[in-house]
Amino acid sequence: MAERLLAPDEPGPAIVRPGRADSPLVLVTDHAGNAIPRALGDLGLGIEDRQRHIAWDIGIAGLAEALAERLGAPLVRQRYSRLVIDCNRDPARSDAIPELSDGSAIPGNAGLAGGDREARIAEIHVPYHAAIAEALTVPPNPPILVALHSFTPAMNGFARPWHAGVLHDLGDKRFSDAVLAGLRERIDAPVGDNEPYAMDGIDFTVPHHCYAANRPYAEIEIRQDLIATADGQRGWADLLAEVLAAALSQARLDA
Repeated sequence: MAERLLAPDEPGPAIVRPGRADSPLVLVTDHAGNAIPRALGDLGLGIEDRQRHIAWDIGIAGLAEALAERLGAPLVRQRYSRLVIDCNRDPARSDAIPELSDGSAIPGNAGLAGGDREARIAEIHVPYHAAIAEALTVPPNPPILVALHSFTPAMNGFARPWHAGVLHDLGDKRFSDAVLAGLRERIDAPVGDNEPYAMDGIDFTVPHHCYAANRPYAEIEIRQDLIATADGQRGWADLLAEVLAAALSQARLDA
C-alpha cells in the first residue's frame, strides 16, 4: 500500500448535514466538491480545468444544501473532485479515475501504480459510501435515496435542451416515476426520461445502495447554467422541495 493520500489535517470525503429524525429522504451529491488532496498537487491541471464540469457538478452543492434545509432531510455530499476518484463509478472501473475527460488530459491520473489507486479508493470512495450507508439506516425504513447531479449545457459540441432529467433503471421505480411526472407538470421546458444520461450500468451510487434492498430512489439531473447562481439554486430548491413532497404522497410507497 502506498503512503496515505490524505494528510492528518485534511478532512475526510463526506460532508454530512444531519436532518430530522423523521425525514423519509436522504440526499446525496457524489460530485459536489472539487477539492484535490495536497499529495496530488493540481493533478497537472490549470485552474480552468479544475473549475470546469469535468471536475465537479457545478451548482449542485448550493442547491443540495438549500433543498436539505427546506426538507429537513439529511445530506451527504462529497468533498473531493471526481477527477481524484469518481464516487458514482464502481472503483474497479478504469474510468473511476479518468486519464481523459471531455477533451482534457489528466496528467496526475496517468499510469497510476496499484497502491496509488488503492489509496484513493480506501480514503475517498469507501468512506464516502460508508457515510451514505449510515445515513440510510436512520428510520423510517426504507428511507428513499435522492441523488442530485448537474450536467453541462453542451457536450461534444451539441447543446442539451433539457432543463432537468430523471435517471432510473432497476428496482423500485415508483418514486422516480412520480418525480419525473412532477417535474414535467411544473416545468415548461424539456425534462428528460433517462436523458441526458441513462442509468445504464455506469452509475454506482443508486445501484449499490438501492437495488438489492429494493429501496425507492430518484436520481435527478439539473442543467448547470440554471443553477450557476445562488438565486438559481434557491429557485430550483423550492421547485424540487415541492416535487419531492408531492412524489412522496403519489408514489404509494406503503402499498
